[in-house]
Amino acid sequence: MAEQAILSTDSVQDEWGQICSQLKTEVGDTAFESWLKPLTPGSFNDGVMNICVPTRFMRNWVITHYSDRIHKIWEKKNPAIKSVNFVVQAIQEESHGLYAPSCRSLLKKISSSPAPQNIYQSGLNSLTANSNEMFNNNEALSVPLNPQYTFDNFVVGKTNEFAYAAARKVAESRNVSFNPLFLYSGVGLGKTHLMHAIAWHIKQQDPSRNIVYLSAEKFMYKFVRALRYKDTTAFKEQFRSVDVLMVDDVQFMGGKDTTQEEFFYTFNSLIEEGRQIIISADKSPSDLEGIEARLKSRLGCGLVADIHPTDFDLRIGILENKARQMGIELPTRVAEFLAQKITSNIRELEGALRRVIAHSQLLSDKEITVDMTQDVLKDMLRSYDKRTTIDEIQKKVAEHFNISVKEMQSSRRARTVARPRQIAMYLAKQLTSRSLPEIGRKFDRDHTTVMHAVRKVEELIMEDSSLAENVDALRRTLEA
Repeated sequence: MAEQAILSTDSVQDEWGQICSQLKTEVGDTAFESWLKPLTPGSFNDGVMNICVPTRFMRNWVITHYSDRIHKIWEKKNPAIKSVNFVVQAIQEESHGLYAPSCRSLLKKISSSPAPQNIYQSGLNSLTANSNEMFNNNEALSVPLNPQYTFDNFVVGKTNEFAYAAARKVAESRNVSFNPLFLYSGVGLGKTHLMHAIAWHIKQQDPSRNIVYLSAEKFMYKFVRALRYKDTTAFKEQFRSVDVLMVDDVQFMGGKDTTQEEFFYTFNSLIEEGRQIIISADKSPSDLEGIEARLKSRLGCGLVADIHPTDFDLRIGILENKARQMGIELPTRVAEFLAQKITSNIRELEGALRRVIAHSQLLSDKEITVDMTQDVLKDMLRSYDKRTTIDEIQKKVAEHFNISVKEMQSSRRARTVARPRQIAMYLAKQLTSRSLPEIGRKFDRDHTTVMHAVRKVEELIMEDSSLAENVDALRRTLEA
């Protein structure tokens, strides 16, 4: 009965309101309005709090970007919350758990409250308005765009400048020499940002153009639904009448032969009519698993642009840009500390910065220092410190290039040894928090040799796609 009282309707509303206030401070007004404001708490049962989400796409996005944070904040406020589940429906059925009121009753209560407590309705209205304005008659096909994902907010560096240039070219011209544009990278390196930026830019230039932007998963869902209801003709007409088709994460079509066949014909139809196609994936077309050879060939027949893992300078630029957007002056030492520690992807880097800034603001504008940053992010940093060691890097690189660790540490200068040694030094700089002298000692070299190796590998990555793929593969293995 004690838990029943803790999880009354009013207490849940109060807690959710507090959580929303904290999330808004952490993620900023724009992201909050787009992704978190439409959420509403629903039923509670056996330690699981259900949260209602208007669309499936929004659910996937929230789970990927915000679910862990929502759970941590709520569990801290109320230990009865053991996990958080996201339900795709505006009105959820009554639960027989401890917290009886469902989304239906809670929405009714919220809607009768003065703004801005009408979280679901105002967020959904805003989302619908943006979708209608952006995509005209294609709102049923397209997914919402993140208003922060524009070209102006994309930080360009050596590792992504080619993909950025290609994306801008497609966005700024109706007639480009490459179609499709295929963007690929690991998780959280900016390919989805560029996809959204292209869509925003095209529509701003020419609002009359019909753009459909969706995930491969949603394309499959739409096609399967059309088959089930014997409505494939309408499906074909919808997708083959657009001016720009953008499909994110096409790797999820792997093994779905019927969907691939329909996508292949849609692809051919649009190309023949001179319509633009933009695709993203986590691998190059030739490396996609479960994708038919003819579709791989089509995907790779235009321009293939990859985004490499971020380097130190780019991470500094991203942090400074994000802090500037949030109206914060980030101390240089803190930016350098974060850029050295959080190396996996941009998403985690920005998330770490938001946590630090939120902590500072919630504690009466407490000064942002390296010590404070270490304390706030100690759980994340501890995880990173455990991830990779220089010894592990040496071992994996040596195995990859079929040499011994002893050879790598030797004085041999033959290219078959020197190149793997440089790559191992580069990865040690990227994946560990060790200083240049510390890395050098592991290779029986001084810090200037490490600096040279890092610069050399950065240059080679931009010039040699085969080496870039090798380095990226090693990085993923070490981060797994």
